[in-house]
Amino acid sequence: MFGYRIPDPDEAMIISGAKARGDDGTPFRIVTGHGKFVNPIRSKVSFLSLSMQEAEVQEPCVTQQGITLMVKAVIAFKVGDDTASIVNAARRFLADEDQMPRLTGRIFAGHLRSIVGSMTVEDLIRERQKLAEEILDASKPEMAKLGLVVDSLQIESIDDQGSGYINALSQPHVAAVNQAAQIAQAQADQAAAEARQESERNQADYVRQTSIAQARYKAEVDQAQAKSAQAGPLAAAQAQQEVLAEQAKVATKNAELRKQQLVAEVGAPAEAEAERIRTIARANADSTTFAAEAAAANGRVALDQQLIAMLPQISQNLAAGLANANVTILDGAAGYNHVVAELGAQAAAILGAVRSASNAGGAGSSRPPSERAVGS
Repeated sequence: MFGYRIPDPDEAMIISGAKARGDDGTPFRIVTGHGKFVNPIRSKVSFLSLSMQEAEVQEPCVTQQGITLMVKAVIAFKVGDDTASIVNAARRFLADEDQMPRLTGRIFAGHLRSIVGSMTVEDLIRERQKLAEEILDASKPEMAKLGLVVDSLQIESIDDQGSGYINALSQPHVAAVNQAAQIAQAQADQAAAEARQESERNQADYVRQTSIAQARYKAEVDQAQAKSAQAGPLAAAQAQQEVLAEQAKVATKNAELRKQQLVAEVGAPAEAEAERIRTIARANADSTTFAAEAAAANGRVALDQQLIAMLPQISQNLAAGLANANVTILDGAAGYNHVVAELGAQAAAILGAVRSASNAGGAGSSRPPSERAVGS
């Protein structure tokens, strides 16, 4: 749209002309971050950069000790974002913004010479941050009047311009550092030597343990191989022993069998022969006994026959004796028969006594000759 102007994000649009005053009484209107319609006939538009700018300072400075040092610093600055800073910067640099770095460098160079003059070289070397803070504090009022703010100040280098002062200051430290470095190096070498010796000892011990382990393993392998080599003969010998044991058992069984065969072949006939002889002997003895008994029996039979033959005579004698006796028989015929029966029984008893006596005599005569001889 014609007459509508928009500033860049890092710019401030300055509108001047008729009735172009700011709300806070500024002589011109300031627009940032948005656009605005501007009458090109009655108003003028200018743009002030709000971006970051850089200024370098390289200034010879004399310290409190009278030693000249070349100090180099870098300043990062910009126009402030507030209205007062923009107004101050616009009034001073709107026509020529290139003056801002030059003027800023000069301001900081003056403050740098002033502050370095109040410090020693040792302080400058040790406390660069303190130097930067003091320069910022000293330049802040002047920079505010210019509408500028400093974002950072860095001391890049401090050089003694070839006087050798800074180098001389560093020599004791360098010597101490070198000494410490040599000591550290010696300690490191000693530690390395000890570590190397320890490593060699460990390696030697490892080799020794490895050799012992290998020897042990070899002995075990040799023993296993020897056992393996002996296993065949031992197994054969054991098998042979088992075969011999089985053969011994077979021989024992054969001996027992042969013994039984011999018993069957020799003992049984011999036993049979002995049994036959014993049987013949028993038969002869029985025959002799039977003959003796038969003879005795024949004698008894003869005796019995004699006794039987004598029995009537005995009964007759008993009856005669009974008849001559003064005996009264009761019960008539029954009583007489009873008496006769008793007489017969007595005769039989007498016959039995005689037979017993005959048997006793016959038995004595039938004993073996040796016994009869002993009895006689």
